Amino acid sequence: MAIQIGLFILGLLVLYLGAEWLVKGSSRLAQALGVKPIVIGLTIVAFGTSSPEFVVSLLAALKKSEGIAIGNIIGSNIANVGLILGISALVSPLKVELGVLRRELPVMIGVSLLFTVMLLDQKISFWNGLILFSGLLGYIGYHFYNAMKVQKATDDFVLRSKANQKIDNETTLDENGSRLENTLLAIVGLALLVGGANLMVRSGVLIARKVGVSEIVIGLTLVSVGTSLPELATSVVSARRKESDISVGNVIGSNIFNIMCVIGIVGMVAPLDVDRGLLFFELPVMLLFSVALFPLMKTGNVLNRIEGAILLVGYGIFIICLF
Repeated sequence: MAIQIGLFILGLLVLYLGAEWLVKGSSRLAQALGVKPIVIGLTIVAFGTSSPEFVVSLLAALKKSEGIAIGNIIGSNIANVGLILGISALVSPLKVELGVLRRELPVMIGVSLLFTVMLLDQKISFWNGLILFSGLLGYIGYHFYNAMKVQKATDDFVLRSKANQKIDNETTLDENGSRLENTLLAIVGLALLVGGANLMVRSGVLIARKVGVSEIVIGLTLVSVGTSLPELATSVVSARRKESDISVGNVIGSNIFNIMCVIGIVGMVAPLDVDRGLLFFELPVMLLFSVALFPLMKTGNVLNRIEGAILLVGYGIFIICLF
């Protein structure tokens, strides 16, 4: 058992390193090729934050470990709201922009509801995946259009600073060397990402068998919390720095991408059969956490410490109920 846990942690560390290198290499390469910062931010950086969930769920689906694949996404979305926003609000009350309440939060709730409806027949088919991924392209297109309008008005200052959160702007010795190095960095990052995810899935399955719980439970707990740790670190640090927009946007954006991008692509590549039990507990809980954010955030446009504690306690109760 100790060996499996050690391998799981090792896989998690390799997964994170791979995701970081993939995003850094791809972003630098795109920048060297003259791609606009907003395009990098809406594609490479946005996908990079969900890449751990994506690779883990895709490999799990290909290995026919559907419980881990689907449990990872549902568990991550619950953890993002209950655990991450809960802790972040306890660190510092989170001010919520009006635009989040009017646009992003309704989109997250709508996507979660659509995902739940799709699972009623206990499968994620190719067509389900195509619908979700097409919706993602529309979502990115909408934000790209709005961002380009802002870019013209602000000379790209705000958008450039956001894209640069994941882009290291250090000067390189020469452009050709930079492109080669960044291409290699992205390739190695992708290899580490796949290798780490593979190690996590294999050890996760073995842990489930040793403990005597289902793969779904492992996906909902160990795997989902593990793949959500980058979001936790980002949101907590942002809360401490009083950068509430990053804390809140990080979680809501991740939940939208997890369903539309991860489930969308996984559904098209390796359609999933879904355990019927998810329809009666885990999915309703995911919806409940998503919907609960609206009244909690609407009170004074702030998610305060008491509301953060409510989310955190709710997440704790959810985990206890799983066992």
